[in-house]
Amino acid sequence: MTVDHSEFDFLKSSAYCERVDKENLLNRKYVSEQTAIDDGSELISLKGKGFNLIYEPSFIEDYNYLVRAAIVEKIGRISEKLEAQGKVLIIRSAWRSFKHQRAIWDNRVKSLRDEFPKDSIEAIKEKVSCFIAPEAKSMHATGGAVDALILDSKSNTVLDFGTNEGLIITLNKYCYPYHPQISAEAKKNRELLIGLFEEEDFVVDVKEYWHFDYGNAIWGIKKGKKPFYGIIKEI
Repeated sequence: MTVDHSEFDFLKSSAYCERVDKENLLNRKYVSEQTAIDDGSELISLKGKGFNLIYEPSFIEDYNYLVRAAIVEKIGRISEKLEAQGKVLIIRSAWRSFKHQRAIWDNRVKSLRDEFPKDSIEAIKEKVSCFIAPEAKSMHATGGAVDALILDSKSNTVLDFGTNEGLIITLNKYCYPYHPQISAEAKKNRELLIGLFEEEDFVVDVKEYWHFDYGNAIWGIKKGKKPFYGIIKEI
């Protein structure tokens, strides 16, 4: 007799997503209340460091993929480990100015207004906030956040993480890092990506398997430590 596990899997997924949503709300509250004492470390471009990295093209002209100084060598070590496996780390995004983050927010608002023309602007903004933070609350504005994926060098394709087609990621609850209802291949690839960053003391975002934090407010929550990277609006 074949046992149907679909209902159990659905309930398990629902419970997991509910837990993630609650944790995300608590994180948002904490971020809105905290002020990190910044250690003053500089922002450094990953470009020109000699690491084997691929940079996802940005709509921002001359985007330099800046991170805090302590993160540079961490990325270098992750790159070396992947290179030994015939893979390449893809850097999607790093530090973002307020202007950059606002543009991402506005573009998403426009896209969703076109998709859901009957929704109120408040409803649209709530949808946007599921995966995009306002500039003053974005961890990318600290220089302590990195978005990343992995390319397989042999096939020259981006690994399957469950919600992506190459570099294009569909934003939904399957993006939650440990969602139970993704393929075994996607789970394996997420485990690889997350494991490499966790070895370098990053934490994975509660809702985004590609987003990693170090030294900022979200990192502080997960680690139970005082964050040391505050907001950098512009340079």
